[in-house]
Amino acid sequence: MLQSAQKDFIKRHIGPSETEQGNMLKELGFKNLDDLMSKTVPEKILLKEDLSIGDPNSEYKALRKLKDISKKNKVYSSFIGMGYYGTYTPYVILRNILENPGWYTSYTPYQPEVAQGRLEMLMNFQQMIIDFTGMDIANASLLDEGTAAAEAIALSYRISKKDTKKVFVSKDCHPQTIDVIKTRAEPLGLDIIVGDEKKDIDSDIICGIIQYPGTLGDIKDPSEAISKIHKNNGKVVLVCDLLALAKLKTPGELGAVTAGLMLLFLQQKMSIKDQYQEELLVFQLTGMAIKLLD
Repeated sequence: MLQSAQKDFIKRHIGPSETEQGNMLKELGFKNLDDLMSKTVPEKILLKEDLSIGDPNSEYKALRKLKDISKKNKVYSSFIGMGYYGTYTPYVILRNILENPGWYTSYTPYQPEVAQGRLEMLMNFQQMIIDFTGMDIANASLLDEGTAAAEAIALSYRISKKDTKKVFVSKDCHPQTIDVIKTRAEPLGLDIIVGDEKKDIDSDIICGIIQYPGTLGDIKDPSEAISKIHKNNGKVVLVCDLLALAKLKTPGELGAVTAGLMLLFLQQKMSIKDQYQEELLVFQLTGMAIKLLD
């Protein structure tokens, strides 16, 4: 049972009182709430029986109840692939970055300086992305991988001096990334070619999208595909798992445009080469991670 003080709090903050409800129902011409529901909700979807949700609980009891329910979960290994990989965040990162209130409570909330901590975090994060990708510049956005890849295509299209509308997308890209690319390419009138980079790049293209590692987690050397895309006058977009780049050759070394997903921090990054720094200013607003080489 709830204590009297808790009941008083609920009355003050949760909805109108019974008297107020009665006055509103009378004004609308209904006898009670059931009468109101029967007149407004179609009979086919109107629930006839009461909801079996039990009595109200205090916050403490509700949290304990939810914890007990969560213990019934069974945790299994996931082999779904497609970018959904389990990750481990070291506790030193949790304590000193993600859970460190010093980043955002150095100032009172109404001061603009409260953003200083966030900006410092983003700057550190951007530098880490530069190190991972081997790029010259990185921004700090919150895009998903598919959207970042689509933005990379849009940038490649804007700077392209070719008449072609073709964009090659490797079949090894994540399905969700391919779907987003197709949707975003439609209003631009781009022709999306999904196929095998070894045999389906045979004419001029705006850019080529390569997954690194592939959607099934397989690691292939993309150097040959990158060379083929360049020979067909295209820019190269490498869609990366940034955590994997701690072990793999960086996109900067491979010579590509990069759009990568940082699973550890669940953030999307964009890196770009010096000669396209003006284009980066556009993407600082929309966010993404890329590098362009002629």
